[in-house]
Amino acid sequence: MTNLIPPASVMESPAAILAWAEENEVQELDMRFVDIRGVPQHFSMPIEAVDAGAFEEGFGFDGSSIQGFQAINESDMILLADLSTAYLDPFFRHKTLAMYCDIFNPISREPYSLDPRGITKRAEAYLRASSDIADTAYFGPEAEFFMFDNVQYSTSENSSFYHVDSFEGDWNSGSNDPAKGHMNRIKMGYFPLPPLDKTHDIRAEMVRTMVDVGLEVEVHHHEVGGAGQVEIDLKYDSLLRMADNMVTYKYVAKNVAAKNNLHATFMPKPLFEENGSGMHVHQSLWKDGKPLFAGDMYAGLSQMALWYIGGVLKHASTILAFTNPITNSYRRLVPGYEAPVNLAYSAQNRSAAVRIPMYSHNPKAKRVEVRFPDPAANPYQALPALLMAGIDGIKNQIDPGDPIADDLYEGNIETPVVSGNLADALTLLADDHEFLLEGGVFTEEYIESYIEYKQINDHDAVAMRPHPYEFELYFSI
Repeated sequence: MTNLIPPASVMESPAAILAWAEENEVQELDMRFVDIRGVPQHFSMPIEAVDAGAFEEGFGFDGSSIQGFQAINESDMILLADLSTAYLDPFFRHKTLAMYCDIFNPISREPYSLDPRGITKRAEAYLRASSDIADTAYFGPEAEFFMFDNVQYSTSENSSFYHVDSFEGDWNSGSNDPAKGHMNRIKMGYFPLPPLDKTHDIRAEMVRTMVDVGLEVEVHHHEVGGAGQVEIDLKYDSLLRMADNMVTYKYVAKNVAAKNNLHATFMPKPLFEENGSGMHVHQSLWKDGKPLFAGDMYAGLSQMALWYIGGVLKHASTILAFTNPITNSYRRLVPGYEAPVNLAYSAQNRSAAVRIPMYSHNPKAKRVEVRFPDPAANPYQALPALLMAGIDGIKNQIDPGDPIADDLYEGNIETPVVSGNLADALTLLADDHEFLLEGGVFTEEYIESYIEYKQINDHDAVAMRPHPYEFELYFSI
């Protein structure tokens, strides 16, 4: 399937896009947005029920039924579609034109303060109009994820368990299944050819589908995790476009996996003793079409880039609340293991929280890579948080200190480390968020609402439940 993107000319007005939809026998329109967790939500309408005026009026929905949104006594919300995001959904049986939307108050017609996508739009506007630093921020997240062929879990008052299985899992080497003769050992998945790599064709199908819906893919490969861990990298893009793209990316990956009777998960640490899934985020600033991070300082960076790194390192444990937003994120971020917890920077060094890639000497390729985020992050929150931390570093000329070339995994050099759990990250976010409020990008209301939601629905919900391993450790005490 190809050509799932309407021509740019028809995305300029509702009348044009509806005419194109009719000409191309589209049967339904699908309106999409994300909740506070970054989970996509949608509803659909038959094409016959929609006219151009509906796009101006907005599409109503119940905000009280969405995680982290409205109270029931003020539930009415509307969606205004961003026509530039339209694409034909590759998975629905009936031909459906999908598009991302912004959330508005139906009475005041003001943008909804708790709409995550609104944060990203305000961050771009702040960068262009208020910071006088750059006019464009480019981001390139590298999301890793696992694919399993069997997933079981359950919790109740008196029981709790999970069980996942992988067609590549080394624990299946004793199976009678003749298809499981070549198996990757734990942490040995990077990146042999088939038959050890059993995910290639599925990844390729994911990539073709991503390309069909308008994403630009640079590379895909098996990851270190031997039991079905993979990575697909998108080409860098501007902030809002990349946040939209990451939502589409995860949607495509999950649905192509499902077509192949597999379950794709962006949960960072689904397996014990296996590498967790990260989302290394490449980022750079540009102005008037020129890169601003290239220079004659360390690793070919500019002074601006070093200050940007300084801001990210200073605020890392605060923005962790957005870049690593679930309790499971901190099963991956454990000091002493192969996770980028050390708040330092270095060229090439993958053990540091911030790395400067050295593949190319082209100034346009000069960027910084922040390595602690993970793919559970809501991109409409995580990417702007990184940008705002970097801008704060530039505005206040924050010195990142000396680079560290040593292997920080060896533990011979002491550095500050990231927060060790979600509760600490939320506490730091409550104490250190003034930089996020600049330009109205984040708001006090949003941050307070986010902290309350995550404290109750993530941290407390996990903290109050016995862990299965606690029975092994403590039942006979």
